[in-house]
Amino acid sequence: MASARNRRSDAESVIWPQVLLVVAVVALTLIGFVIIYSASQVTILSEAATNYYADTEAGQYLRDTISYSDYIAQQNPSAKLISQFIYSLAGILIAVAIWFMLPRSGWKGAIVKGYWGVCVALLVITFLFGTAALGAQRWIVIGPLSLQPSEFAKIAIVLMAANLMDDLNEGDEFNSVMIRAALYVVAPTLFLLFTQSDLGTTIIIFVGVYAVLWFGGAPGKLMLAIAGVAVLAVIAIVLFGSGYRQDRFVVYNPWNDGEGGRGNGYQTIHSFYAFAEGGLFGVGLGNSSEKYDYLPEAETDFVFSIIGEEFGMLGAFVVIALFCCILFAGMRIASAAATPNERIVAGSVTIMLVFQAFLNMGCVIGLVPTTGKPLPFVSAGGSSLIASLMMVGIIMAVARNADNTTVYDRRRANLRVVRAVDDDSNGSRNAPRGGRADSRTRAPQGARRRQTRSSSRR
Repeated sequence: MASARNRRSDAESVIWPQVLLVVAVVALTLIGFVIIYSASQVTILSEAATNYYADTEAGQYLRDTISYSDYIAQQNPSAKLISQFIYSLAGILIAVAIWFMLPRSGWKGAIVKGYWGVCVALLVITFLFGTAALGAQRWIVIGPLSLQPSEFAKIAIVLMAANLMDDLNEGDEFNSVMIRAALYVVAPTLFLLFTQSDLGTTIIIFVGVYAVLWFGGAPGKLMLAIAGVAVLAVIAIVLFGSGYRQDRFVVYNPWNDGEGGRGNGYQTIHSFYAFAEGGLFGVGLGNSSEKYDYLPEAETDFVFSIIGEEFGMLGAFVVIALFCCILFAGMRIASAAATPNERIVAGSVTIMLVFQAFLNMGCVIGLVPTTGKPLPFVSAGGSSLIASLMMVGIIMAVARNADNTTVYDRRRANLRVVRAVDDDSNGSRNAPRGGRADSRTRAPQGARRRQTRSSSRR
């Protein structure tokens, strides 16, 4: 009876974080639909007017063939909302496939390595044939679809880092793991940084890998050393890299941008205006004034500003609370994971996802320089939405495996058996007759693997 009660309470402890996670993600996605429709319809009509009056052959052709009012009437203000809805369906299907179909062995099998290989190949294709937009070459355009491979590569890099951390804990040689880390983690991250000039995604990847070290039990001194090196590296990149990164530090005094607030501080200033206009309760859905071409990227990078303007400080706090729910649910699922590797995977993916959200909100309210990273589940953008839902699927897959285990199974999985290995003479003298070890003294499989590796290194 006691065992049955333990199994039942253990399963319940994993079910309710899953429910909380799904509810928070659905709520954020629905909020994104509402805000994207509110902000993007103005953008769509503005872009149509710009195209109509453009001093180009296409603009002249429009003016010769159709009146302005008829051309504007043909535009679909819901186009970006429909696109976001389609991307959300695709992301949900992928997340559900990961949730129910990924085998437990998939975390360290060919699936993760294959996914990593595809993502790296897409990064190379982006470097060679990608499309430049907003000053960076980060997109692959295939017909009507625009794909940003870095959104998917960050997941692959963190999954590989989790596997390497688990290999290290299982007894692999430190030097061997470091060589593989340089190949599978460091190399693609640096390639992404220098070919796409994407410091924001690089920082997000670093936070995910740092979480891998934390959940993997890395020593505190090593963690501090890595953090110090990372801070120095970011400072060096900002000081000696592209000049636009230095210009973004005007966020701490945007009115002093050398152009009276109309230069590099323009976007931050109008973000402040949006929050100031919203006050406590907001100006109401659809009543934002900053979305009328005052605040650039209103439905993508600065969508949180429109939330603050239309729904006020209370609406902004609801969004923050929902991301805190995701963090809390992800941590509970990680703590109940069936294996140490799954605990590392769930914890690091959760940290990376929530960190990106707070990085976006920090940029919008002027706490950190603008990085151009979208707000997960809320900002318009197919690649970001699908990648965010994929991470939710990964967390839920870990929770599914935890449902099939008891607290005693997880204790056994986390158990590390350390045993001295006698030399050959002692081993042969102490072994039972017949040459087989007594089943009562047989070490677990992980310990036998470490024993073999230790013997081979002697």
